[in-house]
Amino acid sequence: MTELATNPAPEGLRVYLNPRVIGMLFLGFSAGLPLLLVGGTFSAWLRDLGVELAAIGFLSWVGMAHSIKVLWAPLIDRARLPWLSRLLGRRRAWMLLAQLVIAAALLGMAFTDPREQLGLVALWAVLAAFGSASQDVAIDAYRVEAEAKHRQGAMAATYVTGYRVAILAAGAGALHLASLDSWSVAYGLMGLLMGVGIVTTLVIAEPAVTISQTTVQFEQRVTDYLANTLHRAGAGICRPG
Repeated sequence: MTELATNPAPEGLRVYLNPRVIGMLFLGFSAGLPLLLVGGTFSAWLRDLGVELAAIGFLSWVGMAHSIKVLWAPLIDRARLPWLSRLLGRRRAWMLLAQLVIAAALLGMAFTDPREQLGLVALWAVLAAFGSASQDVAIDAYRVEAEAKHRQGAMAATYVTGYRVAILAAGAGALHLASLDSWSVAYGLMGLLMGVGIVTTLVIAEPAVTISQTTVQFEQRVTDYLANTLHRAGAGICRPG
């Protein structure tokens, strides 16, 4: 009885030494970093520079990308990127592309003055938001495929831990940097910190997943159903009288 009672604890903790589980800590950091930088921290930056409240309110819609990512999630889930997918695999290719877009957008925001080029800053923010939402989709797909079901809890736990640390960095950390130096330095450093996710994506291994014939048949049935539904709806609209 004593042996049975003492063995489960080390077994439960050992899972956090798994390389894929450790990798999720850094991927979580990469996923959480852009969230406030196009949200609360972004609004604080604009208020600090005296940008009109109407403009700040309008730009708050940038964060909607995370709410509508379901629209392009199927594309990220199944489509392969030319050249990059052959080199890294489908999941890592999408993750790397999204991370590069986020890093470039944050650096673009760092070197753009909202008081003089608010439209350009808004464009950078939109790119960062869509890159962030796309990265979330790719990381979620990677997490599910990378490890067995009994390790998904540990994968999610390390992911959330990294995510929370990134929220602190992009919130309190960015505000502190801005108070010590400037918003350009704060956003520039946040853009460089996306290197954590980029390096992790290059280091981790692509999950080996085979799409079953059952899944292919199910997707084909859904596709055929949607095609027939749209065809009937279109015929109903075009029918005279």
